[in-house]
Amino acid sequence: MYGGEEEDTTSASTSTSDTTQDWITIQDSLKKRLITEDDFAWKLPQHGIKSSSSVTFAEQEEVLKYVGGVDVSYSKEEPSVAFAILVVLDVESLQVVYHDFSLVTPTVPYIPGFLAFREAPILLQLLEKMKDSSSSFYPQVSPLLVPLLGFGLACHLGVLADLPTIGIGKNLHHVDGLTHTGLRQLIESKENSGEDFVTLIGRSGFIWGAAMRSTEGSVKPIFISIGHRVSLGTAIKVVKLTCKYRVPEPIRQVRLLASEILKLNSIFNGLSR
Repeated sequence: MYGGEEEDTTSASTSTSDTTQDWITIQDSLKKRLITEDDFAWKLPQHGIKSSSSVTFAEQEEVLKYVGGVDVSYSKEEPSVAFAILVVLDVESLQVVYHDFSLVTPTVPYIPGFLAFREAPILLQLLEKMKDSSSSFYPQVSPLLVPLLGFGLACHLGVLADLPTIGIGKNLHHVDGLTHTGLRQLIESKENSGEDFVTLIGRSGFIWGAAMRSTEGSVKPIFISIGHRVSLGTAIKVVKLTCKYRVPEPIRQVRLLASEILKLNSIFNGLSR
């Protein structure tokens, strides 16, 4: 009996190792397709400037109008069940103009450092469903709540969907010499400069992103990183445009919808027992 359990454990470990190696190969392939500069036709809207009658329709199309938010939330009662959620906001009003979700049972295991392989495919399905419906609200850019750890879900999904994406983090991970103490010193040194963000440069010289106080009176910064087809400078501007509170409104709205869906799912499960 003991020998059999040991064999099963070894087999599972080997299988996980093989999967991880396969994923590293795929990830390396996706990294080669990653675009870290601005690569889109739209321009950022200039708030407070009214459209002129001389502006052509083609020029109006160039302006960023729709920003998306995506999330995968898991049921506490049924950990194997997840909800993939998509919202799209009008960038001027920051009102939700489109939302959709799907109930899924992820078949890909969770392996630390490779969450994108579990969540990107089910989020991609929602985006492709919206695109196939020829919806006029298809997002032109989408911020995602992700750790500041390099090639993660924002990059992965951006490349697969060929969609401009931005990474948003709520916490600083100690990586490449970045620390909370060092960040606090950077922010304090910028307080009188008129800038509301600091660039996060690691000990290696790599630019991980930026820390920004997204609203007036905000104490805790958020952490912005490039995803795909958006430069860091533009990512910061998009985040500023879409923040009413600490995190960008597309992320806040998709989390609010996720909370409502999970609550309804919990009530339904309770009634069905």
